[in-house]
Amino acid sequence: MYTKTTFSRRLTRLLAGPLAVLCLLAPSARALADAITLPEQLIGVTQGFLEFTVEDYLATTQTPGRYEIQVNNLDPRLRMPQCSQALDASLESPAQPLGRVTVRVRCDSSAPWTVFVPAQVKLYREVVVMARPLKRESVIGEADVTVRERDVGTLSQGFLGSLDQAVGMKLVRPAVLDQVLTPQHLEQAEVIRKGDQVVIIARSGTLSVRMPGEALSKGGLSEQIRVRNLNSKRVIKARVTAPGQVEVAM
Repeated sequence: MYTKTTFSRRLTRLLAGPLAVLCLLAPSARALADAITLPEQLIGVTQGFLEFTVEDYLATTQTPGRYEIQVNNLDPRLRMPQCSQALDASLESPAQPLGRVTVRVRCDSSAPWTVFVPAQVKLYREVVVMARPLKRESVIGEADVTVRERDVGTLSQGFLGSLDQAVGMKLVRPAVLDQVLTPQHLEQAEVIRKGDQVVIIARSGTLSVRMPGEALSKGGLSEQIRVRNLNSKRVIKARVTAPGQVEVAM
């Protein structure tokens, strides 16, 4: 469960430490510090902005998971003029606050300036991985897959969020132990092959009629295949509902 606060409150908290230290410095050092924006302040602004942005993204998309934010160190020699207004932070890239990101920190005072701060946002979710290696065209069983926590920001080809999405599917390429499964790895397993004898069920409300048929194409569950009605010799399209069984509306 994430606790959301306003960005201004976060910024006040994050800057409280550095500002308190500055107040203890000698008057000359205090005057110098008052005239510049330190790299630590820019990092604090970036951290607070990303926390707020990521929490808002997770809440809006209803995405489960935990996140980690790492803001890159800036050149310690960086000295920007003190801004007479509150610093503004915005996401420069990418569109979503995941993976490698760049935050633009801007001062909109009479002497404006902009600093681009790089960071990395890791979002950890449970995804489906292989519990053991399998060959191409293997049909995945319950014992073949499990869930593990992974940083989904690095999974550019996608991932599966539940075991139900994998069990019963067929691999289109070999898979190794602990490999993250993606939709590109899977296709519907064939429960009917071309030439199989099938039962055609024609339904209309509560009324159903059964007739013999022959599959003219292969198919998995819920897929549409071509079937020949052996009584009428007509070729129809029907939906696969079980091994050896298809259904069509009357």
